[in-house]
Amino acid sequence: MTKLITRLLTLLTFLVVEVGVLLLVFLSSLVAFFYLTRVVFVQHSAVLDQWGFAYMDQLRAAVPGLTSWVIGITFFASAPFLVGAGVLLPALLAWRQRRHEALEVFWAVAGSAILNQIFKTHFHRLRPDTALFPQMGLSFPSGHAMIGMALYGCLAWLLWRHRRHPLLAVALLLWAVLIGCTRIYLHVHYTTDVLAGFVAGLAWLVLLRSGLHLWWRNS
Repeated sequence: MTKLITRLLTLLTFLVVEVGVLLLVFLSSLVAFFYLTRVVFVQHSAVLDQWGFAYMDQLRAAVPGLTSWVIGITFFASAPFLVGAGVLLPALLAWRQRRHEALEVFWAVAGSAILNQIFKTHFHRLRPDTALFPQMGLSFPSGHAMIGMALYGCLAWLLWRHRRHPLLAVALLLWAVLIGCTRIYLHVHYTTDVLAGFVAGLAWLVLLRSGLHLWWRNS
């Protein structure tokens, strides 16, 4: 009986902590996103954007040959890669009888992609005119940063939730951040675009997980 009570208390504590952390991440992401929209579209401040470009320009000058590596890294949140990952990973998870995880990964990619296009259309910020190579579409928030954070953040969460490979989960989040930084390096996005993409991707992950689990519980 004592062991049962201990297990129940442990589970309750875990759930309370999990809900608290998710709520904190969601609210922090919302505050950060709206702060960035104010900086860009109300204050029209370019200080952060100029700092990001200046830092990346110094890095590019200091490390010859880095650009080819950056282009390779940025591919892992490009449209072709995300379409493939958004279809193949859920299919693999469903084949392994992990349908809930399959839905989470699919909607992490699909939902963040849809939201990203809605945000871009609403804010209608043009891309930097100093890009290292031509890039179609609008700028705010960065799709690579937002959808990449949603995909890799979702995979990191699944690993963490099942208590498997916690270091790999952290590495996935850092990989998403690195991909976002490549967009600043290549001048195809402003720093504020990338930061907004990160926080929007995190906010979507929290909403998605909460919504899916409520749906499954009611079902």
